[in-house]
Amino acid sequence: MSDMGGTVDTSRRRFLTVAATSAVGAGVAGAMATVFVESLEPTAAENAAASTTVNLAPIEPGMQLTVPWQKKPVIIVNRTPEMLASLLEAEKKNLLKDPNCTVPQQPPYCKNMYRARKPEWLVMVRICNHLCCIPHYRPKKASVTAWWVGGFHCPCHGSMYDLSGRVIKGSPAPHNMCIPEYHYAPDGKSVTVTKMYPKAHLC
Repeated sequence: MSDMGGTVDTSRRRFLTVAATSAVGAGVAGAMATVFVESLEPTAAENAAASTTVNLAPIEPGMQLTVPWQKKPVIIVNRTPEMLASLLEAEKKNLLKDPNCTVPQQPPYCKNMYRARKPEWLVMVRICNHLCCIPHYRPKKASVTAWWVGGFHCPCHGSMYDLSGRVIKGSPAPHNMCIPEYHYAPDGKSVTVTKMYPKAHLC
């Protein structure tokens, strides 16, 4: 859980990697596509831009979809009962820096173990708040280390998070990953990401 060392390339702050849909199944990460990002800080025009609405129907249990929103990758995960159980496991094993989400990296309605409006659905800005790298989605247990309960791993500098984006002790990242403001359609079939939570910090 320590920093993997090496020279830090701060130019990475201006690049993001956006992932396509990938199944938990074999635990293999989806294909990654690199896009140029002018700045991680939103401009006034970006703040005024239209929200992003995502159809949830194609995201089956155990799957994830990462979509671009205001030049940031937002990951949506349909968590299975087993994945939800891993969140409690991470707490019982005392793995987390901020298990109770005391640092305001999420809206008040997401200040819970699931960091979500609905336990099964994680909606999160997929940016490590150490140096703004893009953590890999690693839901399979023991796929990163023997004690790994499933979550997100940033191979650049070694930061790790559980399947709620809560940072694991020993990671160089100081806080949990950011949860944006969002809401569901009345029928629950889609989710709309509206804006960054004002008190949250990317990196």
